[in-house]
Amino acid sequence: MPKGSEELTNARKEEIINACASLYETMSFKDITIRDIGGKTSFSRTSIYNYFQTKEEIFLALLKREHEEWIADLRHIADSHEALSAEEFADMLAGSLEKRGCMLKLMSMNIYDMEVNSRLENLISFKLSYADSLRAVSCCLEKFFPGMTVMDIQEFLYAFFPFLFGVYPYTSHTEKQKEAMEAAHVNYVHYSVREIIRSFLVRMLKSFEK
Repeated sequence: MPKGSEELTNARKEEIINACASLYETMSFKDITIRDIGGKTSFSRTSIYNYFQTKEEIFLALLKREHEEWIADLRHIADSHEALSAEEFADMLAGSLEKRGCMLKLMSMNIYDMEVNSRLENLISFKLSYADSLRAVSCCLEKFFPGMTVMDIQEFLYAFFPFLFGVYPYTSHTEKQKEAMEAAHVNYVHYSVREIIRSFLVRMLKSFEK
């Protein structure tokens, strides 16, 4: 780790993560290199290795940040409302995920490579944020659906979080994929992230309304 203040270290890490996020908007995970990321920072490419050993560690830090921002939205939902119907909560939770396209894409497309090619301490740091997201959703369920038992909440989490890992491929298609589905006569109907998540949540929670 380079010498300097903690503030400088954190600022440089954020700059690296921001560069990675910017590239990921137009490039694929496999095509992005440390050189590409370094080219979008204000310091030398080799300096990146003082903060991250692999590009996968940078992406994992980006995914951690995405989870932290989502958790903040979940806590805001819980703190800002005394009661919500299944439809209202589903819409708010789906809306919070609609803003997290990068998170959903990373979860569905690149999670294995990121976790395998990151140091244990970085993986633990990410898993702590992932665990916090589980707790944040649980807190919302406990508040807005008091009829749910501990087992009900556990079952919900074990259905909802795996479901999230598949949302991106169902809501984002390239022109090539669309052409292939048309040629294969796939009965495809497009749903947005918000629509598909909201529908799932309403079905899961409707029976637990007061």
